Amino acid sequence: MTFARPDPLNALGTPSGIPAWASSARAETLEDVTFFSGAALSHLYLVLEREDVPQALLRDRLALRAAEACVAFSGRPGRAGELRDMVNFLRPGDLPGPAGETYLAWRRAVERPVSVKALGRALPDLQAERIAGWLDAGQGAPVPRAAMVLEAVLMAAPRAEVPALILADAALAQTLGWDHVVPLLAAGLKRADLRKRGEDLRLACHRALLASAIEALRLSFVLTRRAANLNAVTPRLRAKGAGEAVEMFLTRDAVVPSALPLPDRAARRLCDRLVDLGAVRELTGRDTFRLYGV
Repeated sequence: MTFARPDPLNALGTPSGIPAWASSARAETLEDVTFFSGAALSHLYLVLEREDVPQALLRDRLALRAAEACVAFSGRPGRAGELRDMVNFLRPGDLPGPAGETYLAWRRAVERPVSVKALGRALPDLQAERIAGWLDAGQGAPVPRAAMVLEAVLMAAPRAEVPALILADAALAQTLGWDHVVPLLAAGLKRADLRKRGEDLRLACHRALLASAIEALRLSFVLTRRAANLNAVTPRLRAKGAGEAVEMFLTRDAVVPSALPLPDRAARRLCDRLVDLGAVRELTGRDTFRLYGV
């Protein structure tokens, strides 16, 4: 007798695949929250192995959530829509500003397989030796290691929240055997959590990962369904370069028509066509300077 492998996107009939006892539990002790966060990460691990999940798109969407959280930590305004505008409408020579730099750092951190070199590209102000040293600051299981890295960076540079959180997520990815950084900690932590140390910080990280992993699983469910719909309508597209354009939609959180490999007018028509087909959404609600995404 053979048994089908559980589907983490549909297990128990929930979009996240997380059992209700884990997703709705009130974990108070370190032991409880460790167990629940482990359950959530194990489901996410399975999802990150699936070929039908648009992995690059998922990471890019999570990078936006992480950037939004980091901008809030700094006390600056910067909602998701504003961050999208700051980055997607940059022209050569433009400066994105502090909030835009934060978003760019997260996007660059998730684009390439995790390594000191790739992290240096995301964090150009840090030397490779310092990045490597901080990544080695944590030892042991995934979440404690990530918490140790987070603590080490913030002890050395208390205002370096963005590098600290990127490197903590990188340490988590390395320990779990993930190829890429998956932004999880920033969106789940509170500003006050970043001042915690030792066991209190580990507890905060477990809670953050429980919440963020569940949200990442829900998001993967939504994006997988939307990506399948986009792939289904692709054969109906006649524009030259439509296949390359679809690939951009499947890997980027948001796309400006002028970035597509088509003439401007054809690109706008393609975006409108995809909206009419229900394959992509217009993200801004504006009549001009529009952005589109799955």
